[in-house]
Amino acid sequence: MFRYLSRVVPMLALLFLVGACATVTVDLPAVTETPTSERMPGKIVWHDLLTNDPAASQRFYGELFGWEFESVSRGYTLIRHNGRMIGGMIDTIALNGRDDISQWVVLMSVENVDAAVAAVASGGGKVIAEPTDLQRRGRIAVVADAEGALFALLQTRDGDPLDREPEINGFLWDELWTRRIDDATTFYEKLTGLVVGSLDKDTDGTPAANYRLLKDGDTPRIGLMPHPLEGLGPVWVSYLRVRNPAEICEQVEALGGRVIVEAQQRPIGGQVAMIAGPSGAGIALQTWPIRNED
Repeated sequence: MFRYLSRVVPMLALLFLVGACATVTVDLPAVTETPTSERMPGKIVWHDLLTNDPAASQRFYGELFGWEFESVSRGYTLIRHNGRMIGGMIDTIALNGRDDISQWVVLMSVENVDAAVAAVASGGGKVIAEPTDLQRRGRIAVVADAEGALFALLQTRDGDPLDREPEINGFLWDELWTRRIDDATTFYEKLTGLVVGSLDKDTDGTPAANYRLLKDGDTPRIGLMPHPLEGLGPVWVSYLRVRNPAEICEQVEALGGRVIVEAQQRPIGGQVAMIAGPSGAGIALQTWPIRNED
């Protein structure tokens, strides 16, 4: 939630590694180790990091956040936090020799990936990789919305991870930075079936910068906001819940990363920052609840 920022954030990757997961030679595990048989359309259920240096990335995220890593195939590594799977790491060099692609990619739950792909196309988006079966993981497709923001659609085989309180140093939130907030809202409403909920508020109680929440009932699933930065195309941004963004930023450069936006107070409370790992993929940090964590 970086409204009010104006610094340019250089991103190294604007293209998804098309079909990367489909080239993995083993059956990727499901996104939850406990089958739920529930799908929650519009929920971000997984995060994959595309990196040209998995070893450096593992050291970076391991030192900063205590994440653990488990290789499951040539080119793919599971990311765990406190023993629980939270994402994956794709080695772009091992899979196709690319060293110019690095990005965190969100995987959005859908009830039927083939129908969702059709909705993307009819809404002006682009299908980058047609639906592919990944056995235990489910059926996946890679798409871009009408502005070109890249993400993946996942129809899980055994159900989506259940909602739970975000852990410290785990994933907290995902939002789209867009140049066309009204068009993007319509696009994702039609794609997911989510509806616009109450808007974020400034300290005086007024709606903040046209920020949109898309909700499933009372549960917020994703955010959409007018793009706060010049020189960067529409992009999905993932947030980690942390106790102290400033302390983390102090360690980033020594671990081979870069601070993109220094830790700062949000107008509605709490702190945010944005960092990049050794291969250049950006990720945001935020305290939650909005007050600073002790």
